[in-house]
Amino acid sequence: MKFVIALVLSLLSLAAAARSPEWQMVQSPNWQMAQSNDWQMIVSRDLRFQVSMPAPVEQTTSPEKETGHAGARVAWAAKLDQEMFDFDFVDYDAGYFTAGGRDAKVMARELGRGEAERAFPRPQFKFVLDRHVMHQGWDGYALDIEDANGAAVMMRTFIVRDRLYRLLVTHKGDAKTKTAAQRFIDSLKFAETRQQP
Repeated sequence: MKFVIALVLSLLSLAAAARSPEWQMVQSPNWQMAQSNDWQMIVSRDLRFQVSMPAPVEQTTSPEKETGHAGARVAWAAKLDQEMFDFDFVDYDAGYFTAGGRDAKVMARELGRGEAERAFPRPQFKFVLDRHVMHQGWDGYALDIEDANGAAVMMRTFIVRDRLYRLLVTHKGDAKTKTAAQRFIDSLKFAETRQQP
């Protein structure tokens, strides 16, 4: 009975948060979701971000660590109309992105672009968007690549203090899947906005 009451209270809290113009987030052991018209709002347990994805969403944790990683990579994946919606974050060692005079813009490009040149050779693919971007004052990188038929992959990478966020979504080039892809990209919100000097 206590479990049922707790579940009902949790669902009521999520409903209230989903209606609020501000994101009033409820903390949970791993992550929190609020559902709205077949989309779910993902909120991390430390309340540092929120992002919306098509339901259902699958969460995974990758224990393998790369250079500079302070923790495991946590990822969420979903599909809508056979298109991929992927989001992940990983914490880096304190000061990793600024150590030795590193530039966050350059780091965002290197981590955001990765192996794109080799994976998507230019004769077959068009780099529609390939540039530095800012989101809530934080450095990031945007990379949108299309094939000859207009099908595309959209990638965004952001560095917020010592955390790296990545979004990847595909679309067929039609209005429906492009709108869903853009909704996903635009849904990412950070709890902290960095003021520019």
